[in-house]
Amino acid sequence: MNKQKCAVIGCGAVGATIAFALTQHSLFSELVLIDSNTAKAQGEAMDLSHGLPFTHPMKVYAGDYKDISDCFLIIITAGTAQKPNETRLDMVHKNVEIFKNIIPNITKYNNEAIILVVSNPVDILTYCTIKLSGFPTNRVLGSGTVLDTARLKYLLSEHLCVDSRSIHAFIIGEHGDSELAVWSSANVSGIDLEDFHGLCASCRDVSFKDVYEDVRDSAYEVIERKGATYYGIAMAVMRIVLSIIRDEHSVLPVSCFVDGHYGLEDLCIGVPAIVGSSGIEKVLDIPLSNEENDKLAASVKTLKGVISKLKI
Repeated sequence: MNKQKCAVIGCGAVGATIAFALTQHSLFSELVLIDSNTAKAQGEAMDLSHGLPFTHPMKVYAGDYKDISDCFLIIITAGTAQKPNETRLDMVHKNVEIFKNIIPNITKYNNEAIILVVSNPVDILTYCTIKLSGFPTNRVLGSGTVLDTARLKYLLSEHLCVDSRSIHAFIIGEHGDSELAVWSSANVSGIDLEDFHGLCASCRDVSFKDVYEDVRDSAYEVIERKGATYYGIAMAVMRIVLSIIRDEHSVLPVSCFVDGHYGLEDLCIGVPAIVGSSGIEKVLDIPLSNEENDKLAASVKTLKGVISKLKI
């Protein structure tokens, strides 16, 4: 595999923005864009290439599945976009059918890559990718709740008047309406959130319940206003890509295959995992309160209910 070669499958708003983000980092020397609309992929490749004199030498081009034969990393963003008032799970059947076409085309030419799924519903589609590809579970992961966690940190930072990078907290579970915040271990540089709020005179009044609901509903709010979300997810994907390519061993709440972790089995869901050059290095069982365990179980029930109705 060529570790400096990446493919993005799907050149809609999310895929194109991810491709743009990839050109801003000196990670890859070759980027191939694939879309069912070949002209769209060509146009995006041309537009990105025209900006390369401002970044670094890189080959960006529209291609087809034969071009991924030596790709180290394949990012899938293809699928129908989420519409106003539509949940991520509402898109499942259309996008599963799309993946039934994409995944065999990938495995026809490449069985060694790491696949990063971004399309929604990401947990279901990550699971489908594993089942359809036959890849080892460590080499298939989804963007999971990485963006949701970033939203949580940002909103908390606004209330607590502190750098969001100093906040350590996770959103886990389904990347969707049943996700949950892990408040029991959330902290600001080792200080419990409640304690920090009490110590900080400049902190604003904060309801953790309200913060969670704002995180959960963020995508709906953005979609209602501008039609789609793509900047935040592109930056979240870049964070995952950096950890893979630089072998950072970062702990990120990606969508990964769980089989025994948290007492769960045979599904993909967003939970903290160590991410490096081999993909998922280790799924982490972080401590949860009884209430959080119950909410995770409810999130799992939601996903399992969808999976049971799929034909894959």
